[in-house]
Amino acid sequence: MSIRPIKRIIESQPAVEGAGVKLRRAFGFGNTDEFDPFLLFDDFRNDRPDDYLAGFPWHPHRGIETITYVLAGSVAHGDSLGNRGTLGAGDVQWMTAGSGIMHQEMPQGDERGRMHGFQLWSNLPAALKMTAPRYQDIAAKDVAEVTDDDGTIVRVVVGEFWGKTGPVEGVAADPRYLDVWVPPLKRKTLPVDWRHNAFAYVFDGSGTFRGASKPFGVLTEKDDDTIVRERTGNRSLVVFDSGDEVTVEAGEQGIRFLLVSGKPIEEPVAWYGPIVMNTQDELRQAVSDLRRGTFIRDGTT
Repeated sequence: MSIRPIKRIIESQPAVEGAGVKLRRAFGFGNTDEFDPFLLFDDFRNDRPDDYLAGFPWHPHRGIETITYVLAGSVAHGDSLGNRGTLGAGDVQWMTAGSGIMHQEMPQGDERGRMHGFQLWSNLPAALKMTAPRYQDIAAKDVAEVTDDDGTIVRVVVGEFWGKTGPVEGVAADPRYLDVWVPPLKRKTLPVDWRHNAFAYVFDGSGTFRGASKPFGVLTEKDDDTIVRERTGNRSLVVFDSGDEVTVEAGEQGIRFLLVSGKPIEEPVAWYGPIVMNTQDELRQAVSDLRRGTFIRDGTT
């Protein structure tokens, strides 16, 4: 077994999306090879309704899957296929856009005005870019959860972990998506498939992720052995190198983070906002479809 070294740590940056939603972006809309098969990760967390109520009105998706995970507040969603629903705290939506869908997401705060959730984009391989769209809406009660002897709690959204299997099925990238809480001052080692790219996103508390030889982090300090530690805090993205384990030491308040990994697709990526294909010609076809009103297909043409 080998602990994954840390390539680098990224502080998520402010961004504005949709009709004016203020959020933090950890990665996206650039060279995302080190995150393959994942394309974008946003943390939309706010307690000012004016910063999120305008939401994400109707917009197209093609060639990707979008994963929405809500922690506080709610997100009402609808699409051009007639699907409607609302995601509440702890709920998950895994949407396969495939051949094309028009979609909207409108956030609402909780009783204290707080809104918090994440959106992750996962790429589709060329063979599945034009597959039929589908939804997997998962209620919080159906997300598998396991508690270890030391108090570590893991919610398993997708994939298999510690004998539990997440409710999301049939996803092309064979991902694992975990919500992990490690209690204060505890050290935890978590397995990660060595074939997968992996990252952790810290959203509560702080801690230290250790590499194979020396630890890494955002704030540095030296212990008695002069080993440099790098401590991650809120809204830090930890990008891991290869290996089959991740080790974290929780700080005094504990640490909560998403641990996400997936099998690289290793295909060309051509972007046009939420439309992601393999070539510029395919992007031009998508834009032409939008203009001609033929964007929505049944996945067979």
